[in-house]
Amino acid sequence: MGHRLVRCHPTVHHTAAHVVQRQHDSQRVPVQVVSRARPDPAWGHDDPVDIQRLARPWHILTAVVVWAALIFQFILIVRGGVVLDETAPVPLATRLVRFISYFTVLTNILVAATATTLALGHDTTGHWWRVLRLNAIIGIAVTGLVHWFFLRPLMNLSGGDYVADKLLHVVAPLLAVIGWAVFGPRGRADRSVLWPSLIYPIGWLVYTLVRGAIVDWYPYPFLDVNLHGYPRALLACAAVAVLLLALTWAAIKLDPRLPGTHDDASERRAVSAR
Repeated sequence: MGHRLVRCHPTVHHTAAHVVQRQHDSQRVPVQVVSRARPDPAWGHDDPVDIQRLARPWHILTAVVVWAALIFQFILIVRGGVVLDETAPVPLATRLVRFISYFTVLTNILVAATATTLALGHDTTGHWWRVLRLNAIIGIAVTGLVHWFFLRPLMNLSGGDYVADKLLHVVAPLLAVIGWAVFGPRGRADRSVLWPSLIYPIGWLVYTLVRGAIVDWYPYPFLDVNLHGYPRALLACAAVAVLLLALTWAAIKLDPRLPGTHDDASERRAVSAR
C-alpha cells in the first residue's frame, strides 16, 4: 500500500507552530519565576546574611554586660555588699567562697564565657562547648524564673546591690535567652548533650547540700535544711531538677525550628556566595 503525502495549508502550519511555541513558553515561565524568587524582606530571620550580621553584636553586648555585672557584684561583695537577705557582715574569705557558691554567679560566668567565644568567632562545635552553652542558657533561664517568682519578694536591696541584682537576675537572662532563640547558633543542642548537661546543675545541688551541712550555710532559702528540714529541701532540689530537665528537653526540640546561624566554615561560605 503506498503512502500519501498530505500537504498542510501554510496557515494551518503557522497556527500549529504558534500553539507549540505558546505551550513551550507556558512551561518555561514558571521555572524562570521560581529561579528569580527572593526571600520576602519582611521575614528578616529567613535571611541568613541578616542573622549573621546581627548575631555577633548581640553576643558582644551579652558578654560585656554580663562580665561587667559579675565584676560589679564581686566589688560589692569585697566591700561588704548585701546578698539576698543577709544582714550581718562576714569575713572576706567567707564572702568570696559564698560568692562563687551561688548558682546565679556560676551560671552568669558560663553565659559570659560562651558569649565571649561566640563574639570572638572561636570554634563552637566541640562536644563540651555545646554542653556548657546549653548549661548557660537553661541555667540562666531557671535563674531568672526562680528569682522572679520566689526570691524577689524576699529581698530588700538598694543602691548598687539592687543594680547588680537586677543585672545578674533579669538583664542577663533576657540577653542570653533572646540571643539563643534569635541568633543561635543552631545545631549545637541535640540529644547527645542532654544527659551531660545535667552534670553541672545536679553537681551544684550536691555540693550545696554537702557544704551546707558542714558550714551551716545555704545560698538560697528554699534549700536551707535548717529552715525546712531535709524532706522539703530535697523536694525543692527535685523540683529544680525536673524544671532543668524539662527546659533542656524543650530547648533541644526547639533548636532546629528556630532562626539563627550555623557557625561552621561551610555555612559561612554558602552565605558569602549568595
